[in-house]
Amino acid sequence: MSKLFKVGGVTKGKSGYKVRFANDMTRVKILSKTETDITLIDLPQAMSKAELVTFLKSHEIYNNASYKEAIDNADVKYNNTKVVSVKAEKVKPSLDAIKARATKQTVAE
Repeated sequence: MSKLFKVGGVTKGKSGYKVRFANDMTRVKILSKTETDITLIDLPQAMSKAELVTFLKSHEIYNNASYKEAIDNADVKYNNTKVVSVKAEKVKPSLDAIKARATKQTVAE
């Protein structure tokens, strides 16, 4: 059985933002020695790392852009999810669209 945590959140260290797991808020004292921008929250119930990360994705903490990337990275690590980036496909203009653009330029001049 995996370890359960009662506190979770995000901190900023030398290597960037990371999701943190703890048993109680006294962890802040230890983290404050090496970390900045510490945001830990008491969880509604004890959770595994995977459950905690899923919970953070539904919490208001996820609205912070800096935290979002750390939470998404933890989601990939603990829940085996993949971040899907969608690239816009370049659409080549049709011959009619090119002619229409040329006609608009000629009329405007």
